[in-house]
Amino acid sequence: MRQVLTWRSRTVCAVCAAVLASLLAGPAARAEVKTETVKYKVGDTDFVGFLALPQAGGGAEKHPGVLVSPEWMGLNDYARNRAKQLAEMGYVALALDPYGGGKNASGPQEAAAWAGALKKDRKELRARANAALEVLKKAPGVDPTKIAAIGYCFGGTTVLELARSGADVKGIVSFHGDLVTDMPAKEGELKAKVLACHGADDPFVPPEAVDAFRKEMQAAKADWQFVAYGNSVHGFTNPANAKSTMQGVAYNEAADRRSWQAMKDFFAELFGAAPGAASGAAGGK
Repeated sequence: MRQVLTWRSRTVCAVCAAVLASLLAGPAARAEVKTETVKYKVGDTDFVGFLALPQAGGGAEKHPGVLVSPEWMGLNDYARNRAKQLAEMGYVALALDPYGGGKNASGPQEAAAWAGALKKDRKELRARANAALEVLKKAPGVDPTKIAAIGYCFGGTTVLELARSGADVKGIVSFHGDLVTDMPAKEGELKAKVLACHGADDPFVPPEAVDAFRKEMQAAKADWQFVAYGNSVHGFTNPANAKSTMQGVAYNEAADRRSWQAMKDFFAELFGAAPGAASGAAGGK
């Protein structure tokens, strides 16, 4: 009996130790992300991006890279945290600076003016996105043949323009981005696969815009997907929008979680299994 108890106690201790090691390893792995600011130029304008690298200890392993394009407020904590989530999953992520100098808009009125100016100048918008893309391709640990881009709201518009420009990226994901453009994709020029995650009740991207996007993708013979999330309006991925007073803007936890999973499935198709062990679960950090 004494031997049985001893064996059992040792077994239980071994199991407990294994479980504890697993619990400790999970958060540690997710915390093992290195971040830094990256300066680059577009013409004579200075830009300040945010780079998130997996496994702060470094190593020779190459990782897919993901460009993150922020909402219309600029490169803020929301975009930085999305980049960190991607790094936790094993991707090298660069959150681009849409306006230069790393500046953020003071509020919706200024953001609308800044974003609106770039929407009217699609060539400049594409130039800024492509410049950030080149920075990402040269970042430490990046496999430049495995690049994707994601964007939120105005950032979704930005990555769609990046794809339309013929940029050499494997795929792009637009989260509640504006789908219309005055420089539509052309057959033979669009290299990226496209995933558009859309709020079905988004008043800023009405059904006619969705229809125009569908026709554009078909005419370009694109490899594209369009997913509409019910009971969702504009900005459905950002928890800060739960307190938004702007009509037609609100957070939707289910749509946030489902669209992030759709992105992960899309990346698995592009690159294979995620290179990191961490799940990078949604939650709209």
